[in-house]
Amino acid sequence: MDDFTFKPFSEMTDKDYELIGFKSGLEIHQQLLTSKKLFCRCPAGIYSTKYNAEILRHMRPTLSEFGEYDGTALMEFKTKKEIIYQINRETVCTYEMDDTPPFEINEEALDIALQTGMLYNCNIVDEIHISRKQYLDGSIPTGFQRTSIFALDGRIPFKDREINIIQMSIEEDACREVSDIGHRRVYLTDRLGMPLIETVTAPEMRTPYEVAEVAQICRKLVRSTGKVRTGIGAARQDVNVSVKGGTRVEIKGVHKIPLIPLLTYNEAMRQWNLLRLRDELKRRGITPESFSAKVEDITRLMKKTYYMPLQTAASQGMIIKCVVLKGFRGLLHWETQTDTYFSKEISDRVRVVACLTHIPNIIHSDSKGDNITSSEWLKIKKAAGAMDDDTLVVVWGSDKDIDTAAKEIIIRAREATIGVPSETRQALKDGTNGFERILPGPDRMYPDTDLPPRKITEERLKKLSLDMPVQFWIREKWYRELNIPQDTVEPLAISKFAGLFENMVKEKNVSPIVASIAFIQYPKRLKREGFKTDILTPEVMQKIFEAYTLGLLSREGILPAMKKAIRNGSFSSEMLEAVCTEEELSSAIKSSHSELERINLRNPEKKDEVLIGLVMRKVRGRISSAQILKSLRSTYKREGIDVI
Repeated sequence: MDDFTFKPFSEMTDKDYELIGFKSGLEIHQQLLTSKKLFCRCPAGIYSTKYNAEILRHMRPTLSEFGEYDGTALMEFKTKKEIIYQINRETVCTYEMDDTPPFEINEEALDIALQTGMLYNCNIVDEIHISRKQYLDGSIPTGFQRTSIFALDGRIPFKDREINIIQMSIEEDACREVSDIGHRRVYLTDRLGMPLIETVTAPEMRTPYEVAEVAQICRKLVRSTGKVRTGIGAARQDVNVSVKGGTRVEIKGVHKIPLIPLLTYNEAMRQWNLLRLRDELKRRGITPESFSAKVEDITRLMKKTYYMPLQTAASQGMIIKCVVLKGFRGLLHWETQTDTYFSKEISDRVRVVACLTHIPNIIHSDSKGDNITSSEWLKIKKAAGAMDDDTLVVVWGSDKDIDTAAKEIIIRAREATIGVPSETRQALKDGTNGFERILPGPDRMYPDTDLPPRKITEERLKKLSLDMPVQFWIREKWYRELNIPQDTVEPLAISKFAGLFENMVKEKNVSPIVASIAFIQYPKRLKREGFKTDILTPEVMQKIFEAYTLGLLSREGILPAMKKAIRNGSFSSEMLEAVCTEEELSSAIKSSHSELERINLRNPEKKDEVLIGLVMRKVRGRISSAQILKSLRSTYKREGIDVI
């Protein structure tokens, strides 16, 4: 490996990432805003922690079309998990539980997917074929996910280049995990079967920040359709990372894009340091061929230990074993990620595969912290026949788990002699990641025999193209030319009001500034004031702006009209007061002038502003401030007062 040591995250430069050969791509899963699920007619989008029944299942791997088992499926099978599904009768039917065949694909979901594929500049396939993708973690009761590729070879603009979109698929969502403790994993089935699309980019991002920037572009592009779900869990990113000499590692289920830079930095560091660890092992003469390890039962030896986890294990009748890693002395304290060491790679495998979920689940002789005494380590070393350059790893568990745990320790240590294992890893809150499962291979996919192929006709694509939004980067360019407020440009480009904005500006000659403020800034202001703005749909806002363009509503009256719409649950022009007449305005000016004379102003120069404010209170929403100012000037001129 090159002689490069990772700097702290904030000090890394683009050149540093170029030196280590950083590469990353995205797999973005986005739920679609449909009323029904993808392969049944249950309602979509109804989330609830309530359930009416539970089902227990055990998963087992099946042979692929080529007579082979997928590595991930075999790993999951080793965990011996009991899978519990919590079922709400209002959102789940017999299809999700694998008791009846699927319905044909949801056409509404397919239309949204096809439109999104066109927005990504993809080539749409002529015919979709449903496949089954094995999921042996239990997140789908059938043991597989129905999925189909519908678009290929797309691209999106990024900086001075383009990012390629390899493929897009439409598929059904999995269950929500409730808990995973020991050999029992519990899932809630409320989101199971909901339609989503998976967008796979090429691994063309060169720094951790670029990964997040591209994820934002993809997020904004799908949001601009107005046909995807939003909120926590509606979109999830899997991030693929590799460095020079490493391999593709997938960080699973990143819910927030701002987390991506630190997560990908730490994964790049992990791979780089694992490659350096491999080289150190090689210098010690430890290769895949020469690797050696052995296991010793030390249960009796540890019966009187003062180390509480082992004391508890012994009192509960658990078995305690020591794994001797030949020549590994000091290497379990080899830093992999920020403040994270190789020992965690081993602990994670024991936790996930052997289901020893109570932490700590191992201790080792390289540890810098307190565990057992040095005299106890000497006893273990002697009993296990270990040498001075060996590392001892102690693990404890039930008789059905302990052998699996010891084997996993040896498997992970042997993998260190090769470099970076291909894994799916879980994003952690501190920006590091932990082992989740072995990275799935192509053997997990096979054709679905329950559903026929579905032709995608030119007529269908033509019809869909007529209702497609403009790509948001084109909208943003136009908005900047219109000189609308800077803080409204990006949110408006992906807003549900973007189409209405274009219509108001181009067809009705509404001021772009007025429209952008009403569509973006006013709803934010109303939320801060405690109003629920869900009622402000494009249809409601169109009615408000129709009243504005007909002169039934002043510019200043738009915000009050929005408040009225929220309070009433709808909007019509009948809800408005009549437009202010000249007589009413004149009366309002006179009464306001009388009020002004009674006010003791600290700053007399501000009296004009105060007067306009007083008048506005009386006629708000029925006449513009410009008309009030014009009327005031006219009144003062008649009376020979030179004020405004």
